[in-house]
Order: sequence, then structure tokens, then C-alpha cells
Amino acid sequence: MEQRRVLIVEDERDIASLLALHLNDANFDVTVAADGHEGMRLAFEHQWDLVMLDVRLPGPDGLTICRALRREMAYVPILMLTSKSSELDRVLGLELGADDYVTKPFSISELLARVKAIFRRIESVEKRFPGGAQVLSIGELTIDTTGREVSKGGQSLALTAREFDLLLHFARHPGQVFSRAQLLDQVWGYGHEGYEHTVNSHINRLRAKIESDPAHPELIVTCWGIGYKFNGIATGLGQAASQTIERHGNITPLRRH
Repeated sequence: MEQRRVLIVEDERDIASLLALHLNDANFDVTVAADGHEGMRLAFEHQWDLVMLDVRLPGPDGLTICRALRREMAYVPILMLTSKSSELDRVLGLELGADDYVTKPFSISELLARVKAIFRRIESVEKRFPGGAQVLSIGELTIDTTGREVSKGGQSLALTAREFDLLLHFARHPGQVFSRAQLLDQVWGYGHEGYEHTVNSHINRLRAKIESDPAHPELIVTCWGIGYKFNGIATGLGQAASQTIERHGNITPLRRH
């Protein structure tokens, strides 16, 4: 299997070296940038499978780089490294489009688990749709499962990797209610107590992009006291094919030729 390419942007040399050592041992191809300027340059000069950003950096900080990456390349997964006391940084990172974060000081085993969970999600999506690209249509919303692109009314939407996986997960399980803990386990790949607000943040950002009126969502609806569910039906995606179509229309798989 081809090595996954990981860019680490971290100005603390000991932490950067430790991360690079363990990621290399886990068969990742790792490049380290020591400040925001170098990190920004490398991020845009090469293609990466994952970018790890320290929030506090000399030059452009991690939040600035995250914002720039999301503006230019929505898909690349981003993992933020933040201080345990900096809740504002974590919230801002998620709002700007980071897929996940790890707080310092962190254990290497936890960080590796987060990294591997990101790639498991990507590989899982790729395996679900063998035999070519597949597009799901939900009213004005179109999800390209192979190109990992989403559009609404013909206009491309800049979804992050995590937002795409979250939307696809909902689309594949129409009408099913998921708790925040279940979404953490099934979409994020882990289930840690205290991280439920991460789900809320991603749901809010996803609604802002796909809903006609995010204040009154019709696709991703809240089931108070339980979690969330997706209003829509997928035909040709297993059990959902035999269910009754809800008022938001079909999710119809189309094969590209």
C-alpha cells in the first residue's frame, strides 16, 4: 500500500521529532515544518493526505493556515494540536474547518488512534462504492462519493473531509436517529466522553452549507434529548431502497459513464 503523506507544522522541536518518529514507525511519509511560513508554503506546494497544525506558531498561526487550506482545498483532513486550556482555539479550529483536534499534553497512542481513524473513514468510504464513481442526488443536493464533492443547485459546496463523511453517513442511513456518541464512534472513529460538542459544531457548520434555512433545518433534524437524523431516502443503498420516500425526495445513485 502506498504510504500516506502527512505534513506536521509544529514549532516545538521535541514534539515535532516525537510525532515524526512515531508516524514514520507507523508507515507514514512525514514532513515537518518548523513555523507557519514554511508550513503554509509546503501545504500548498504538495499534496497531503493529512495536515497536522499546531495552533500557536511563529508567523501565520495554525488557525490562519487552516482557514487558507479550507478556502483553497476543502478535502484534505486537518488535525489541530491545541493547548488543554485553550478551549477557544479548539472551537475556532472546528469552526474554520478542522476535522479533529488533540490537546497538549497528549499521549502518542491517542494521537495515532485519531490519525488512523481518519484514514479508516476514508478507506471505508472508498470500499463502499466499488466499480466506479457514484453520485447521490437529494433534491438540489448532489454527493459525489468518489470525488468527495458536494454541490447544491449546481453550485459546489466547500465541505471539509469530516463534514463530507458526516453527510454521507447520514445519507446512507435515512430516518435513523444517531446519538452524538454514536456519531463520534461511527464517523470520527472514536467515542470519548466530553467530545460531544465537536459533533454539535460540525452539524451546525454542515447545516449552514446544505440547508436552505439553517435556523430551521429540514435535512438534518434534531431529535431532542436523543441526537440527529437525516430526512431522505436512499434507493439502491441496501435496506433504504424499500422504504417510503420522505418529502425531501429520493437519494438516487447515478453511475458515471
